[in-house]
Amino acid sequence: MTTTLPMTEVADGPSLKQRLARAERINRLKSQALILPLLLFVVLVFLVPIAALLYKSTHNPEVVGSLPRTVEAIAAWDGKALPDEPAYRALSLDLAEARRHQTLGDLSKRLNMELAGYRSLIAKTARALPFKSEPASYKDALERLDERWGDPAYWQVLRRNTSEYTPYYLLAALDHRIDDLGELAEAAPAQAIYLDIFARTFWMSLVITAICLVLAYPLAYLLASLPARQSNLLMIMVLLPFWTSILVRVAAWIVLLQSGGLINGALQSLGIIDQPLQLVFNRSGVYIAMVHIMLPFMILPIYSVMKGISPTYMRAAVSLGCHPLLSFWKVYFPQTLAGVSAGCLLVFILCIGYYITPALLGSPTDQMVSYFVAFYTNTSINWGMATALGGLLLLATLVLYVVYSWLVGASRLRLA
Repeated sequence: MTTTLPMTEVADGPSLKQRLARAERINRLKSQALILPLLLFVVLVFLVPIAALLYKSTHNPEVVGSLPRTVEAIAAWDGKALPDEPAYRALSLDLAEARRHQTLGDLSKRLNMELAGYRSLIAKTARALPFKSEPASYKDALERLDERWGDPAYWQVLRRNTSEYTPYYLLAALDHRIDDLGELAEAAPAQAIYLDIFARTFWMSLVITAICLVLAYPLAYLLASLPARQSNLLMIMVLLPFWTSILVRVAAWIVLLQSGGLINGALQSLGIIDQPLQLVFNRSGVYIAMVHIMLPFMILPIYSVMKGISPTYMRAAVSLGCHPLLSFWKVYFPQTLAGVSAGCLLVFILCIGYYITPALLGSPTDQMVSYFVAFYTNTSINWGMATALGGLLLLATLVLYVVYSWLVGASRLRLA
């Protein structure tokens, strides 16, 4: 005799669909928990530094933090004539307090970036403060102390920095500024250098990428065509530079390329040249060394794509009467475009952020954006300009990646 469960018990318990959904949800949570450490790592070492970089490029705490009364006093000033007496009194009190708190260094350095001579003005004024007795007119007292306080240009600099955030560094990195009337204007010719530096960086990176492509493509084709034994030996030679420090490689190129180096010596011994060629501390040396460093990054993506292309495609095209060169161009080359584009993008992005090779092998006119980022970080301690240049370089990299993704997507649609 068999018994059956009442329908109410089946209805009360979870159904099969519900149990499957619960199991799938638990598995999904377990998978997310497994990748959580990686996600935290990416956030901490990638997103947080980028956010700090962008924050530093707009942060402007010096004037607001050191001159709070002055900032409040000139908030309603139109910026044309000199400010009223309360602004001069607030400035006197703020400078005296800033001297006590030892914040004049950062303040004067920040103001001197926009108007030369502000550092000496701040130092001279702060030494005379506080006044022994309260003057009848702070305006007259400060102007007697230094006539520059009667120049509206110095007050206009303060007025432009009454906010804790400023576009000054980003505009300066683009050779622009905010003028005395608060309008966007081009930077002075002596200070308009950064667009040329960016253009030089992109041009040098483009030339290096093109040379690497010309050298890497036939070498990658050779690696993909040779038998495994010879191909592995050549691949070891391609990867060998990765096992050597970049600094050691650059030092070796200095020895090879200098006027009395091995290359000039060999050329003179063969009678090819009479005088040593200038191959170091100029752009030629930078190109030679950086192509040597970047070449493996171009070879590997192209080789990985070529290795997956069947040789039967070429043989089929030739057997149908197509010339071998035309077969290569029409059949083989289009299949390698993914590797070519990936290699070019990788090399170009690495080049625009490169520092050590141009710094050691190039002249002052061959330095790239990364050199000035390092200069403002380590030498002048100007974090605002360093992060602004770095942020623009990051933006250029993201734009290149978006363009690359768009081109790859468009090519896939055409092939489909």
